[in-house]
Amino acid sequence: MNELDALVEGARAAFEKAQAPADLENAKAQYLGKSGRITELMKGMAALSVEDKKTRGAAVNLAKQAIEAALTERRQALAEAELLAQLKAESLDITLPGRQRGAGGLHPVSLTLERIEAIFGSMGFEVAEGPEIESDWFNFTALNTPEDHPARSMHDTFYVEGGSEKAPNLLRTHTSPMQIRHAVQHVKRHRAALDAGQGMPEIRVIAPGRTYRVDSDATHSPMFHQCEGLWIGENVSFKDLKFVFTDFCRTFFESDDLVLRFRPSFFPFTEPSAEVDIQFQQGPLAGRWLEVAGSGQVHPNVVRNMGLDPERYIGFAFGMGPDRLTMLRYGVNDLRLFFDGDVRFLSQFR
Repeated sequence: MNELDALVEGARAAFEKAQAPADLENAKAQYLGKSGRITELMKGMAALSVEDKKTRGAAVNLAKQAIEAALTERRQALAEAELLAQLKAESLDITLPGRQRGAGGLHPVSLTLERIEAIFGSMGFEVAEGPEIESDWFNFTALNTPEDHPARSMHDTFYVEGGSEKAPNLLRTHTSPMQIRHAVQHVKRHRAALDAGQGMPEIRVIAPGRTYRVDSDATHSPMFHQCEGLWIGENVSFKDLKFVFTDFCRTFFESDDLVLRFRPSFFPFTEPSAEVDIQFQQGPLAGRWLEVAGSGQVHPNVVRNMGLDPERYIGFAFGMGPDRLTMLRYGVNDLRLFFDGDVRFLSQFR
């Protein structure tokens, strides 16, 4: 064995003795470092002839390559050993069941809103959305609500910054302002035809959304949902209201024997007005009358605030609570459960 073969074998032996990356780097320095054995051999060729340099240089390069290969092999072996030790220390019990993310789903009230929109959509009603921060004009005045009405007081209404003393801003207490907003835009689009005495297409719209009142118990929440409905035309009567809402309720609850009762009431924006009660014929609620909506013929002052002539255009409006409909549909007796964020409760509706 010549000198270079002995050098390569010595390097391999030194690398094999290294049990840690730091030890291996120290062994590498002895052979391939700036003051290592290979470097010394390269420096020693300066005194050789040109022919000897070629021969000697080629042999030294082969030895260097062999040492580098041995170094790489040992580095890989140490890395694999370290990984193996880590895997052994952090071993997984593959017999445990896997952990999966639970499937999400729509909130039960969202399911109800989608159902309401689909049913009224099949009847030709549009869906309108509007701001939740409203002006006093749209929320009260335009809907024929007098200034001394209890609903305007701080007891029922959340007032917010902005507006003025005479026209404050507030969190809308119902989605009824969309009656005015949608109708005004509709009238603007058809103003030329109206001015020419040609009339306009009927207004048929529902307005679902969040509303706010100072109220909180098992059947009321400071934030709740409402769906307003409006149908205005030249020949829309109370009988149309009864037909449309009866058809809606029977479709929503999938019960053709559902009975409806229109009970006389008062709302400033309708005249005549009626509360709508339903009565199930089967199930745990059979025989009980349950209030689900308020309704009535749109008051002439409200029609006038829409920019229409109440002598020519009439119609009906209704307002119902999707939260209450959801409670009745799924048999939930506490409204607060919908908004507590309890996944155990909400997952039942996936």
